[in-house]
Amino acid sequence: MGFLNNIVRWFRRETAITTEGSGTSSIGSPARTGDTSYLMYGNDQMALNIATVFRCVKLLSESVANLPIQVMRLKGDLFTADNSSRLNYLLNIQPDNNTNAFDFWVQIVQNVLLTGNAYIVPIYNSVTLEADRLALCNSGCVMHDTTYDRYTISDFTNGIYGVFDESEVIHIKGLTLDGKNGLSVLSFARLTAGIAATGDNETLKRFANGGNVRGIVSNDTSVRGFGEYQDKQLQKTAVDVDAKFSAGQHIVSLPGQVDFKQISLSSTDMQFLESRKFTVREICRFFGVHPSFVFDDTSNNYKSAEMANVAFLSTTLNPYLRKIETELLRKLIAPSLATKRKFQFDRRGLYACDLDSRVKYQTQTIAAGIYTVNEWRREENKEPVKGGDAVLVSANLRGINEALAAPAKPTTPVDKNDSNNENNDGDGNKE
Repeated sequence: MGFLNNIVRWFRRETAITTEGSGTSSIGSPARTGDTSYLMYGNDQMALNIATVFRCVKLLSESVANLPIQVMRLKGDLFTADNSSRLNYLLNIQPDNNTNAFDFWVQIVQNVLLTGNAYIVPIYNSVTLEADRLALCNSGCVMHDTTYDRYTISDFTNGIYGVFDESEVIHIKGLTLDGKNGLSVLSFARLTAGIAATGDNETLKRFANGGNVRGIVSNDTSVRGFGEYQDKQLQKTAVDVDAKFSAGQHIVSLPGQVDFKQISLSSTDMQFLESRKFTVREICRFFGVHPSFVFDDTSNNYKSAEMANVAFLSTTLNPYLRKIETELLRKLIAPSLATKRKFQFDRRGLYACDLDSRVKYQTQTIAAGIYTVNEWRREENKEPVKGGDAVLVSANLRGINEALAAPAKPTTPVDKNDSNNENNDGDGNKE
């Protein structure tokens, strides 16, 4: 389907349209007019200078890239991995000529978080009619016409230009208000990010100048009638005092009839440190990341850490995974095969390095009869063991067929008059 559309577009020879001069930027957000501050519109490269933003973006992008994605095919009543598929190679090894799969997914999630949109164009082979590469378009090279659902692409780096239909572009969106264009997290967090950046700049200034004091030098209010000569001397005194403070002196002498009033607030007055801690947590709220993941100095224990991991997977990471899985299925698989194919991230990869949680999960799935011992051994690249293919249940970990087939042992009632009963004496009476 995509290959035929490419042929039609080749003969149509539509001219590429650039995004310059339009009222809407290439990322679907309002055009930058007026204020040129990067914090007001969320410039991605500059916003990453904020440590919390950098950590949140890095955590989310690498968490998605760390999970292998499986191309599943329906066989009978079960979906099995189709490792021989060309899409499996593109999604897990090398999507494009000079890009590996890990960097590919990292860049996709980064684009979604920082610009609101990620655009992937499947390029099909003219001989096999299969997807030959998945080209991730550079930011700023795509203009989305939401009226006619067309994408105008001018990406000469990837060799892609022209007008594409909606079905030809894999469009991964961030938060969207109209269902067609995504908005970046920074477009909503620009005020909080601005506070954080201001705090970083103020910290730099305080360390750079040693916390210089700011104030006003004035005449003694009890003395009247100062003229131009006295004003010049007062100005010279102010310059001398400022130079002494800048040189690192803490106590300076003032000539008679001169008064100094400090106007700069101290860090305590501005609650400087508390404000910086507040901005860290505010940015984490926008990205949906628990403060412990950005090394915030909060009280933490084993239970809260466990709940933070669960919340991160279920409420933060899983929506991104489902969004990608659904868009891949919608754009790479024909509608007639949509019920027989699916793309699925292997979420077990999140606990690949947490050996304790991984072993507990494997033990519980074996005890519940979901996996067998040999199935898990294959996952760990171990040789199968004899009897390891039997499905076990939690009752003493016996074979499930054995547990169902074993009859219950009948209970024999005890005869009170039985002379062989050890609880009776020779006359049939209880001892």
